[in-house]
Amino acid sequence: MNRGARGGLLRRNRDFRLLFTGEVAGRFGGALTNLSLPLIAVGALHATAFEAALVVAAKWVPWLLIGLPAGAWVDRMRRRTIMLVSTAVSLVLYLTVPAAAALGHLTIGHLLAVAAAAGAAEVFFQTAYTAYLPTVVAEPDRAEGNAALHGSASAAQIVGLGSGGAAAQAFGPVNSLLANTATFLLSLLSTAAIRTPEPAPDRDRRGDGTRGDLSDDLSNGLSDGLSDGLSDGLSGDRKPRPSLRREVSEGLRLITHDVWLRTFALHGALANMALMAYQSIQVVFLVEQAGLSDGAIGAVVGAAGAGGVLGAVVARRVGAAIGTARAMMIFLFWVPMLALLIPLTTPGAGVACYVLGGFAVSAGIVAGNVLRATFQQRHVPARVLGRISACGSFLNYGTIPLGALASGATASAVGVLPAMWLAAAAVPLSAAVLWLSPLPRLRDLPDSSALAVAPTALTADLNSR
Repeated sequence: MNRGARGGLLRRNRDFRLLFTGEVAGRFGGALTNLSLPLIAVGALHATAFEAALVVAAKWVPWLLIGLPAGAWVDRMRRRTIMLVSTAVSLVLYLTVPAAAALGHLTIGHLLAVAAAAGAAEVFFQTAYTAYLPTVVAEPDRAEGNAALHGSASAAQIVGLGSGGAAAQAFGPVNSLLANTATFLLSLLSTAAIRTPEPAPDRDRRGDGTRGDLSDDLSNGLSDGLSDGLSDGLSGDRKPRPSLRREVSEGLRLITHDVWLRTFALHGALANMALMAYQSIQVVFLVEQAGLSDGAIGAVVGAAGAGGVLGAVVARRVGAAIGTARAMMIFLFWVPMLALLIPLTTPGAGVACYVLGGFAVSAGIVAGNVLRATFQQRHVPARVLGRISACGSFLNYGTIPLGALASGATASAVGVLPAMWLAAAAVPLSAAVLWLSPLPRLRDLPDSSALAVAPTALTADLNSR
């Protein structure tokens, strides 16, 4: 099985190669915008620490607003179509920033609107992408596929951050967003070229076995999802499927009653809150504490993010050597303890504290994500993977704007450095939920092939439909 050790899956599987290319390109563009937006706020619009954090938070607020129903909608529509539309929407939105700046109309309000709308597109893309991967990659190859995607996505983020900083330094933060055109176009074209047949979503199972084309898929899926969301299933007589509310409820109940999904969702929620707490003020922190320029900030943040590549590379090997459960405790608790180096950052050589601390956090989180994603794709039935992923993401990502806003408010009230100390300490503390789960007592995560649910009626309902 060594054929997959060095990118064998990329050589063997054309459609995974295309999915991989599109995801990496999208991550590059996303990393560039994640750095450019706060740089625009601080450098071009002279925003305060709280306003900069607010711009970061705006991108994640949609997870709180539409994160739950997005999973049910994704399970009703073709997931590749959702990914294509989401990418196209993000491309157009980010292009409005340099256009508004050229006309002299760019404001903090415009940045907030773009961040929020692009965040909504990301909700659908990420939910669909997570549920779509098993369609392209067979179960024996998913560990390798997840490692390749997480590792390369981390590498793309590093290059994107560095490129974003360099582009902002050379051309200005606003004009650096123009680089998104190429990355989002590449993502769009790569995803569109995938040929693997996608199983019919629930909305197509009406007894005749027919499936619509690409345009019908999107229009029918959107109209079905919207009508169910507004009427909450009142028109159920003509469609043999449960209401949107019931499908969302199923996802929440599945997570609530399964110890592993519950544990990982709670940890993700706490960890992401802590991560965004320090990342939302990192631009202001590096300017005030280290006196860095835009280009240097991109390089430093990119170097810190390089830990994600290492984490993706070693995750499977460490999991196989010492056990996946033990590896997750190391990656998600012990390694992120080095986050406490971040507030020690000073000008000159002291910048190494930020790089080392951020490197450790990135390595641990990405490695843990590789192991968790592989387990979840094996543990959860494919037909409910969309809503399970969305419900988990709602909990995981829904706390991100809370962390950003809390950190921004703290920085405004008591200063950026005390806020950074609190945020850095919260990173390893977020793993407390793992110590209260069965994880520390096991060598490996369960090798289960189906979701275990406590309520018998729910299990029967899932198996009968």
